[in-house]
Amino acid sequence: MSSTKYARLIGWLIATRQARGLTIRDVAQRLDVVPSAVHRIENLERRLDVYEYVQYCAALELDPQEGIRMLK
Repeated sequence: MSSTKYARLIGWLIATRQARGLTIRDVAQRLDVVPSAVHRIENLERRLDVYEYVQYCAALELDPQEGIRMLK
């Protein structure tokens, strides 16, 4: 089960992806992973580790610090 704050963080990543007109497939290509990996992350079936989170933010051109502030 995911924490509420973690779910909010992933929601922020999803909202940013969608606002930028990117698909799950687009993000997967930027991360060099299969689309199902991104799908599992966005559906809270799999948690991001710190390195993956930073890479995900880079793929979306986001500052990782912004998301970390959401967790505090």
